[in-house]
Amino acid sequence: MKANEIHDLSAEELAKKLAELKSELFNLRFRLAAGQLENPVAIRTCKRDIARVNTELRARELKA
Repeated sequence: MKANEIHDLSAEELAKKLAELKSELFNLRFRLAAGQLENPVAIRTCKRDIARVNTELRARELKA
């Protein structure tokens, strides 16, 4: 997910997206532990997306 896509989302959509990403990260880690993860880079990508969403939420919090 690109940063400019995140800027366009509302606060409710960001919270929903954050929950989805955390759930996805849990599933990726579970699959890694089970040895079924085909693309280990997906974990890094998911973590970065979570960081982007958290950064945008914090920026909006400071702006308000």
